Amino acid sequence: MAGPLAGIKVVDLSQIVSGPMAAAMLADQGADVIKVESPGGDPVRGLGPKKGDRSAMFIAVNRGKRGLSIDLKTDGGRQILERLVGWADVLIDNFRPGTMERLGFGSDRCAEINPRLIFASITGFGQNGPYRNIRVYDPVVQAVSGIAATQVDSEGRAQLVRTLVADKVTAVTMAQAITAALFHRERTGEAQRVDVAMLDAALAFNWPEGMYNHSFIDDAPPPAPEYGAMTRLWPCADGQVAIGMLQGVEFVALARALGLDHLAADARLATVGGRMQHQAEWAPQVAAAIAARTRDELMAGFIREGAVGGRVNSCAGVADDAQVQFNEIVVEIDHGADGRVRGARPPARFGRSPAAVAGPAPRLGEHGAAVLATLGYDAAEVVAFAAAGVLHG
Repeated sequence: MAGPLAGIKVVDLSQIVSGPMAAAMLADQGADVIKVESPGGDPVRGLGPKKGDRSAMFIAVNRGKRGLSIDLKTDGGRQILERLVGWADVLIDNFRPGTMERLGFGSDRCAEINPRLIFASITGFGQNGPYRNIRVYDPVVQAVSGIAATQVDSEGRAQLVRTLVADKVTAVTMAQAITAALFHRERTGEAQRVDVAMLDAALAFNWPEGMYNHSFIDDAPPPAPEYGAMTRLWPCADGQVAIGMLQGVEFVALARALGLDHLAADARLATVGGRMQHQAEWAPQVAAAIAARTRDELMAGFIREGAVGGRVNSCAGVADDAQVQFNEIVVEIDHGADGRVRGARPPARFGRSPAAVAGPAPRLGEHGAAVLATLGYDAAEVVAFAAAGVLHG
């Protein structure tokens, strides 16, 4: 069975992570995605461990796409892009504001070429505003959005989340927005432009708990402890675990899992307020009980009592976790001469139209001739484009 987006055609002009990851999610759900790169290729091809011209990061956010490398500074490159726009249902770019217009393919022009096109544009700070011309990477957005301010160190200084959280939440936001726009087009026949700024996506993502002390405007209640200050990892005999106890029943389950039945029976600890008030009494006992057990022993107790808890896995050990294996999250993709590459399967499970890893990521321009044939060019024209330096790979 085909995925839920089977038949949807996507032109992916984006690079790095935010746009490519959004397009890869669509590919996993069945869309035909053509990744269009300059002759120099997406910079992420060379970032981190790699084989040939495909890094592990590039593979993760570009799997399942067909690769086309053309020089958009040439008349032939622009001619090919115009035909791609006419072919596609969705175009994705994450260039700086004004770049598509300078190429001659702003949203208005693309709508003239293809009135049914969803024009999806990712920017760092938005199409307009005081920061519109600043070049943007993930750490900058973490800083401006307040995400870094929720990761303070022991001296209260802001710290970065050490993953591309702003890029990736932007990708998820854009993939959802594109499917919403496609649904609107299905119902009404209307195509539209969709804009997602990384700043907008990151701030919305951070708001629920990261900004809860800054939400009430009128007669604001006293501030609560910052959410991040109330969470930590707990050392155990062979590593660390995470635990939780927001609800009374969860504290009872945790105490029983640790053999601390007297804490489970203590009425003073039945509420969040009571546990905060008497933290100095119960927390050292919980810490000592955790420290005396291995992760396997702790997990057995958490499972038995239904407590909130999980082992802290190393990156290398994630794939060996019992639940990760049961969920069959980690899959292998054959990349030919480069061997097998591991990745995470699409997380959403569709009962009628299952998504699946669409296939390997393309080498630079790997499918150029095939893509041009899809667009109606004959073999002689393909050869001519290559000879003129328009088509690469």
